[in-house]
Amino acid sequence: MISNIKYRPALKSDLEFLLDLRIQTMNAYLIASSLPVSDEAHLQRINCQFEQALIIEIDKYAIGLLKIVRQADNIELIQIQIATSYQGKGIGRRILNDLIEEAIESEKTITLSVLKTNKAKNLYSNVGFKIIGETDDSYLMLFEKASI
Repeated sequence: MISNIKYRPALKSDLEFLLDLRIQTMNAYLIASSLPVSDEAHLQRINCQFEQALIIEIDKYAIGLLKIVRQADNIELIQIQIATSYQGKGIGRRILNDLIEEAIESEKTITLSVLKTNKAKNLYSNVGFKIIGETDDSYLMLFEKASI
């Protein structure tokens, strides 16, 4: 099933899907972090760097969001969200491993921020990300070839 992951640019017509995805994947973590969960707050995050948003598809069916920014020496993972019905199937790990392979081949690091309450932190740690900083509610994590 994970061999057929495809990406396409997000369109404004995807906003309803993206709002539903964000609510289902993030509300519990945002509430646990005492952060806002209003539709307005979700849409603000969805629209942030929207031009970088890719819809993750399996068999032409939208199952998630990937938002990354490739810089000269770093890949910034802004958002990755997989629909709850597709979590636990290795899709997130596969996407992260593909990004890690790209980073190693291009001699780049990868950075991301994850809520301290989000269990995705364990996945990031398992594939080689290290915590390099924190805020009140998030960890800043780094993947670099030297850390594997």
